[in-house]
Amino acid sequence: QVQLVESGGGLVQTGGSLRLSCAASGSIVSINRMGWYRQAPGKQRELVATIARGGSPNYADSVKGRFTISRDNAKNTVSVQMNSLSPEDTAVYYCYANIWTPTKLGMDYWGKGTLVTVPA
Repeated sequence: QVQLVESGGGLVQTGGSLRLSCAASGSIVSINRMGWYRQAPGKQRELVATIARGGSPNYADSVKGRFTISRDNAKNTVSVQMNSLSPEDTAVYYCYANIWTPTKLGMDYWGKGTLVTVPA
């Protein structure tokens, strides 16, 4: 059993910053890509940023230059530092990880989500 648990969401004013973190636990052999997706009210889930095990990041155009993703392979954690937040960043943010377990290779796992609210 694998679990992803997010933390760090909340309410922040326009222009402010938040840091989201996610910890993976369970029967983990290796974690490939990890990252964050988000879903705003009435919209589809979209990529925010992901990072490969070797550290190569991938960002959505909408967050480039404002968000920075990082991971700690030893702790099975991924974080995203979000700066210059705007109301358009309001969404539920989901942690994502592609994980090898003793019985499954490369399966996608998701956290339950953490809400980020930036009032207009």
